[in-house]
Amino acid sequence: MSAYQRSPVMGQMMDKPLLISSIIEHADRYFGSSEIVSRRVEGDIHRYDYRRCHQRVKKLANALSAAHVQMGERIATLAWNGYRHLEAYYAISGIGAILHTINPRLHPEQLAYIVNHAEDQYLFFDITFLPLIQAIAKHCPTVKGWIMLCDHDRFPNDSGVANLICYEDFIEGQSDQFVWPLFDENSASSLCYTSGTTGDPKGVMYSHRSTVLHSYASAMPDALNVSARDSILPVVPMFHVNGWGLPYSAPITGAKLVFPGAQLDGKSLYDIFEQEQVTFSAGVPTVWLGLLTYMAQNNLRFSSFKRTVIGGSACPPSMLHTLRNTYGVEVVHAWGMTEMSPLGTAGTLLGKHSKLSEAEKEQILTKQGHAVYGVDMKIVDDDGKSLPWDGVTYGNLLVKGPWIVASYFKQEGGDILQDGWFPTGDVATIDADGYMQITDRSKDVIKSGGEWIGTIELENLAMSHPKVLQAACIGVFHPKWDERPLLLVVKKPGVELEKQELLSFYEGKIAKWWTPDDVVFVEALPLGATGKILKNKLRSEFKNYHLPTA
Repeated sequence: MSAYQRSPVMGQMMDKPLLISSIIEHADRYFGSSEIVSRRVEGDIHRYDYRRCHQRVKKLANALSAAHVQMGERIATLAWNGYRHLEAYYAISGIGAILHTINPRLHPEQLAYIVNHAEDQYLFFDITFLPLIQAIAKHCPTVKGWIMLCDHDRFPNDSGVANLICYEDFIEGQSDQFVWPLFDENSASSLCYTSGTTGDPKGVMYSHRSTVLHSYASAMPDALNVSARDSILPVVPMFHVNGWGLPYSAPITGAKLVFPGAQLDGKSLYDIFEQEQVTFSAGVPTVWLGLLTYMAQNNLRFSSFKRTVIGGSACPPSMLHTLRNTYGVEVVHAWGMTEMSPLGTAGTLLGKHSKLSEAEKEQILTKQGHAVYGVDMKIVDDDGKSLPWDGVTYGNLLVKGPWIVASYFKQEGGDILQDGWFPTGDVATIDADGYMQITDRSKDVIKSGGEWIGTIELENLAMSHPKVLQAACIGVFHPKWDERPLLLVVKKPGVELEKQELLSFYEGKIAKWWTPDDVVFVEALPLGATGKILKNKLRSEFKNYHLPTA
């Protein structure tokens, strides 16, 4: 870390650390009656407000203290989006321990590896994940207790898991009075592991300072644009990069929070959107695909939903167009990653764009957008030389800022920075107005005859075809060109689509040599734990695929 200069004249402001506990205190004090609504895994709807939430958070803080949880110890969660998970968010970090959210969609062996690597002391989990706990508990020696997020009457008498604790029993009898400790704002607050698509997952350790700053920035109008007038439903899981920060930015602003639980199918989402008059949501494209398909099949409209943030993977232009023009929903195309807390950019328009046509506006909005204040970015070539911001030249995307990782937990991977910048692994362009567009992951880009072909554009064009539901493009071996594009497609139900019809759809839209050499129609595409298409799995499955010869 470089040394900072110290001015001979310092400011005379109060020195109050930026701590996560201050967020829930603020929500209680100024937005105490704002609702938190949860669809529980039991199937019913739970309602309370920020004031009652804070009371239960303090009861949990007292329970953790009584269990002798120490500052810096990791306490894990394996849970859906819900009110008890939110209570764990604030109580664990608030006492100075470290919230470790774990993705339950991982394989049991990976779950056990992550729990052991983090040295978790306790683990909170939803009822639905009891089979996972039964599978990993005996392999996790550091865990002193397994706390099931359930009511007394749902607690199993014989689970086979030693030291199993009912959450409501854990906090029952505890006082709802608690004085939040003050400590260095750079203290660790939470821990998230990368998805581990290559090698073992690596831990990213956030601080109280980085989390609060990220929450401030993400609430800004040209970021997520969160306010007290919103009813927010985070479809993005709270185990995925801390719910993209919404469990923090919503209480900061006093927004109503609506938690969908485990039911993320199109019908369940639509029903709760309407029931709770949701105005804003956030999630990955695969979730919106399911919701839009359900709505189209049933000729439905939104009555309150006005804005969504789509990230995790590129939003297909056809999806952006449908949300904006068919349903009147503003789409903010965002980009980030676990190592960035996660928000890095958000796609909104500038004042000068107001007179553009709808098609011209959408062309800008399909990009991942401007850097949010606090994040700096640049593109470089393979030698580290900065490349021009012309919207055409693409290079390796590097970022830095106060909520971007400097090193992985336990120094996994060694020194990961390049001259103080974090290499994202994405390939991107940046235009003269600062709009960044991801063209590919560096590991996914197709290298054909020494030239690069970006797969995202090929996928987006395929998905704009009216008969295509999903598409993925990968590079496969070619004896002359090294690699050529292979397009894998899921057709919409009940339609007929031939290979040549789809390949002809590319004519005039891309350089001819970018056109995929072949199309394979599949029943489904493999999805990872965060809803992204697993291209590494597709590359493995099709590594011996023989492309047609001319």
